[in-house]
Amino acid sequence: MHPVAFNLGPFPVNWFGILVAAAFLAGLWTAARRGVRDGLVPQQVFDAGPWLIVGAIVGARALYVLSYWEEDFAGQPLTKVFMIRQGGLVFYGGLIGATLGVLIYLGHRRLPLWKFADTLAPSIPLGHVFGRMGCLLNGCCHGRPTDVPWAIHFPADHATHGVGVHPTQIYEAALNLGLYAGLAWLYRRKRYDGQIFAFYLVSYAVVRSVVEAFRGDYATGYFGGRVTPGQMVSLFIFGLGIALVLLRRRAAPSCAARS
Repeated sequence: MHPVAFNLGPFPVNWFGILVAAAFLAGLWTAARRGVRDGLVPQQVFDAGPWLIVGAIVGARALYVLSYWEEDFAGQPLTKVFMIRQGGLVFYGGLIGATLGVLIYLGHRRLPLWKFADTLAPSIPLGHVFGRMGCLLNGCCHGRPTDVPWAIHFPADHATHGVGVHPTQIYEAALNLGLYAGLAWLYRRKRYDGQIFAFYLVSYAVVRSVVEAFRGDYATGYFGGRVTPGQMVSLFIFGLGIALVLLRRRAAPSCAARS
């Protein structure tokens, strides 16, 4: 656990912020290269960056604040809501916020929605790899206690009190890296626009639900504590992805038919 990378005078620069920035850069760069196959100009993808970044950060922070208001923010100065340098972001909130931001951008520029969604989709799990490594260095999103040989130990003053826990951040980073590779492969073989984004929603919902089974940072859960909030949201995302697969496959002509 090494949250601070270096100091600029009296101001600490955290690894979490550095890796989140790296996530956006890697995601945009790979999406810009990929989109050429669908007739998108790389600059169009880069121009979406500010909309995506602002939407993701605002959405991720908003959902975190709403989810943990009583535990972390009630009775605290309002300025604490905006202190995100050490974490406090929820991925699903970021996904929703980024989607809304990109929708506004696409509407303004009149760019094709589903081609753009497919172009960005594989880059989301790639960026998530960097984000989860930031979580590891920051000490958040940790696993539950375990005695497996690969358990990791945070400092004694951490919420885990130095007990061995599942490295859930590494689990999710590894699975997201595999998901990125799989979606990038599928993108070159897609049959209709919207397919890759829909497959991302379905696949990530499964990945997240599996990793959530090893998480130990939730104070409460559903159904007697057996289901985490992340798994509940994943169930909704999974259903949304399946619905999108069915709708897009029915509504859109195949890519092969258009070429």
